[in-house]
Amino acid sequence: MMKKLISYLGIMVFVLALAENQTNAQIVDGAYKRTDIIQKKPMPLPTVREADVFWSQKLWRIIDLREKMNQMLYYPTNEVEGRVNLINLLLSGIENGQITPYDASIADDDFKVPMSFEQVKETFGATTTMQEKINFDTGERQMVQVAGSIRPSEVKQYMVKEEWYFDKQTSTLNVRIIGICPIREFVREGDNSGQVQRQKLFWVYYPEARPLFATNMVLNQYNPALQMSFDDLFIKRLFNSYVVKEENVFNNRDISAYLSGKDAMLESKRIEDKIFNYEQDLWEY
Repeated sequence: MMKKLISYLGIMVFVLALAENQTNAQIVDGAYKRTDIIQKKPMPLPTVREADVFWSQKLWRIIDLREKMNQMLYYPTNEVEGRVNLINLLLSGIENGQITPYDASIADDDFKVPMSFEQVKETFGATTTMQEKINFDTGERQMVQVAGSIRPSEVKQYMVKEEWYFDKQTSTLNVRIIGICPIREFVREGDNSGQVQRQKLFWVYYPEARPLFATNMVLNQYNPALQMSFDDLFIKRLFNSYVVKEENVFNNRDISAYLSGKDAMLESKRIEDKIFNYEQDLWEY
């Protein structure tokens, strides 16, 4: 009788454990099961031969995260359902060694001077400082080390370096993104004037970052049912931006170096129209 009871209890424990595993396996966070985006790979881009390119133009443009269309890159500020914003994704990739940051102050956008994660933290002002604090055990003041923290919310813009080119083999005008640079806006500590400073933090070589971008999802604000990665967003150019510089003989000077205000806006528009009209003028109707 005792053996039958033990055997019966063993069977019940097994059945309960199996039922629990099946219940956990059936949990779906939503109306349907979504594909695991971690398995996604970047969309391969067509090979471009130098002999097929008879016109090209490099541009630098600004993506302002305060514009409604670009808020997908700013939010969520905290991780939500496995999604993070662009700056936190870049910082995570740099810390894990998946992507390499390049100095944005010395070599600018030439991707020549790599940076460490500690150097990236310094550009954010997240350096260890000595501060005077009260020791509650002794009641005396003493100097202690205080570790600085990165404030991703200060990144309000991104600069994108890209190249437009006309491929005579396919008779198409195409664009390739070369690099992305987050721009920090902040007020200096102790500055009572409240003047906002802008600082380029680091450059990321876009082709190197594509595998990371392709495996991280961004919320499609028009239709959440259609999953979209950061790579999809940039390749499909689902962002709003304006041109701040074009490749030129004057050391690639910025538009702000020779124009300001409304004139600078008109110059930015003129550069974009010039590229659009170049393609249109190649055709006869």
